[in-house]
Amino acid sequence: MRKTINLNQGWVFLKDDDESVIQSTFQNENCEPIDLPHTWNAIDGANGYEYLKGAFWYRKEFTILSREKGNKVFIEFHGSNSITDVYVNTIHVGQHRGGYSIFRFDITEAIEFGKTNILTVKVDNTVYDDVYPQMADFTFYGGIYRDVNLVIVNPVHFDLLDYGSQGIYIVQDEVTQERASLSIKTKITNDRHEEKKVRLWVDLLNQQGESAGYAAQEVILGAGETKEVTVPAVIENPELWNGRKNAYLYQANISLTSFNDTIDEVSIPFGLRYFTVDPDQGFFLNGEHLPLHGVSRHQDRKDMGWAITKQEHKEDMELIKEIGATSIRLAHYQHDQYFYDLCDQEGMVIWAEIPFISVMSKTELEGKSAKQQMMELIRQNYNHPSIMFWGVQNEIQIGGDRPEVRRLVKELNELTKKEDPTRLTTMANVSFVEMDDEYNYITDTIGYNHYFGWYGGKPEDFAGWLDRYHEMNPSVNLCISEYGVEGIIQYHTSDPKVKDYTEEYHALVHEKVWSIFEKRPFLWATYVWNMFDFGANIRDEGGVKGRNNKGLVTYDRKIKKDAFYLYKANWSDTKFVHIAGKRFVDRTDSEITVKIYSNCDEVILHVNGAEVAAKTSDNHIFHFENVLLQDGLNEIKAVSRIDDAIYQDVARFNRIAEPNLSYEAPEDKGGVISNWFKMPEDANEDIVMEELEITPDVYSSRDTIGALMENEQTREVLKKYMGDLSENPMFDMLKSLKIDMIASLSDEFSDKLLYRLNKELIQIKKMK
Repeated sequence: MRKTINLNQGWVFLKDDDESVIQSTFQNENCEPIDLPHTWNAIDGANGYEYLKGAFWYRKEFTILSREKGNKVFIEFHGSNSITDVYVNTIHVGQHRGGYSIFRFDITEAIEFGKTNILTVKVDNTVYDDVYPQMADFTFYGGIYRDVNLVIVNPVHFDLLDYGSQGIYIVQDEVTQERASLSIKTKITNDRHEEKKVRLWVDLLNQQGESAGYAAQEVILGAGETKEVTVPAVIENPELWNGRKNAYLYQANISLTSFNDTIDEVSIPFGLRYFTVDPDQGFFLNGEHLPLHGVSRHQDRKDMGWAITKQEHKEDMELIKEIGATSIRLAHYQHDQYFYDLCDQEGMVIWAEIPFISVMSKTELEGKSAKQQMMELIRQNYNHPSIMFWGVQNEIQIGGDRPEVRRLVKELNELTKKEDPTRLTTMANVSFVEMDDEYNYITDTIGYNHYFGWYGGKPEDFAGWLDRYHEMNPSVNLCISEYGVEGIIQYHTSDPKVKDYTEEYHALVHEKVWSIFEKRPFLWATYVWNMFDFGANIRDEGGVKGRNNKGLVTYDRKIKKDAFYLYKANWSDTKFVHIAGKRFVDRTDSEITVKIYSNCDEVILHVNGAEVAAKTSDNHIFHFENVLLQDGLNEIKAVSRIDDAIYQDVARFNRIAEPNLSYEAPEDKGGVISNWFKMPEDANEDIVMEELEITPDVYSSRDTIGALMENEQTREVLKKYMGDLSENPMFDMLKSLKIDMIASLSDEFSDKLLYRLNKELIQIKKMK
């Protein structure tokens, strides 16, 4: 029978890239005893641009009992970023390229049974041009950051080398309220040197452990053969997996027997459901409309990076449940199997995707890594009922309009549909992709990442954009796959504006945007970017280095920002009252507006012990205006009574004479994108603009930043108007963008600035 032995404990980590350590005893001053999960970027991965990248070493001793001789032994990694070389007793047993999926190697011939074996692992988080992601707006933490196991099996077993999958696929051929027709597809391997006859058994159990169906088939395997065997199964009157209402899971016990012995067995939870997306009415689960109120999630955490445990996964899920979300976009890579299990158990509808993001390789044009990671994602996660959308790319257009990029996106979609025709494909376009671009018509559904109110425009612009898109593309299934703004809880204001990084502006934008989304049922989903703050080494904004602060919850999961409660009020049935702006303690105004988020019908406000007003609201936002503050400390209490239950929240505001300067972000007021560049002070001064002739043989704002930086003369022009971009941590992301495209995202790139820039650039001829 199959045995799985966890190897997380008792490793030695060597921060030294020296191949000779394969033969050594790991005894030097750079050695550190560690347990898994582990990353060497737990601290520096979210504290600034530079973080440790390179190839480093792990070592562990293990023993396989002598009685296991004759069985097969596999080493199994659940996540190691990003190129991993594995040695057993100095023998190289395999290399895996890619940082997010399960992979296994057969180590049977390399081990000594009954003796101490040495497992040595080299892990490299350097970016290579044939492994994705190439570049992205998040940190690439290095290390063995998920579980490592030994798997011991009979020589006849369910295939363990099928792209890291279970070797078993529960295919839902047709599911209705009355009947579920299934195909149980298995891949069985015979590693013996002779033919072997076995019987395949499939036992289906309901949630109470009672039989819901079974099937069996005799299988004859030749020596060294791997055979695909499919058996049909039917469940009558099935209990359907119905999202958060009823995440009902069956269990499939699938085994191989030989005479009276069970030689391999795998138990797989699965849920039965059917779903569709309608371009006018959105998402339907089991024939019923289900609004997909979504959040996106990155897996890292403060001072832990990606090396998190089940406890942190569980805490994330509890916070997502509390807000009332019904869907999660798991960005931008394959997440831990345990988290997908939680999604199954809690009824979340999942968008799962690969890290084909921002930039395609300049040299490897077949997309082997992207295709490999798509195969791994699908095959390893095929049996999770929560997953209903496979994502093939995210903002890959940032890298430029290259024909090979378009071709690869199409090929990834075709591969995905071939691997799994039972689910829908999707992708997330960067905001500047035109509404009629073919990118909108490749996948079954489409998402756009739009940040109106932050990188450009205002939140209200969503309404016009969405309506224009739907009018132009009435048959396209559209969602908003990312939206949001930075919100840093240290900063506060009574007059929130773009780029102030305040908690108040963060909440205000979400108020405005959600009021637009909820009125447009044709959106099949919307996904807040992001549920949690996360590490992004290229960022330096709002006085915080190495962090993206758009989350509804802080990086350490300690504080829920005000916007969290806005969504909870709209999405959750759990009654509560929340006073916004509680961290805006020091106030200079004698009268303030108190804002409250609640899903209760009426809220009563008390100020310094006295009841002052009661209000109702039709949008879950209660505004109490002209609330008087006395000098010094004031206590504000919001109360709602429903039957015998009381829901309340308390805030304390301190009225002072002078403003608290720590509430202001260090950036100059203005737009966000200017924070990436050093604009001249006279950028928008009054000038007479004449018509400029821009021909193909000269440089201009139509060229990419990368192309302009390659020429010495144009580089100096850019430096004059945009600062020294080579020193910008975001340069790798920016260099593939055209200045005109950046200008289209931001009101800060005025016509006057573009005119002045182009007037000088067109004087420089391109080399033939």
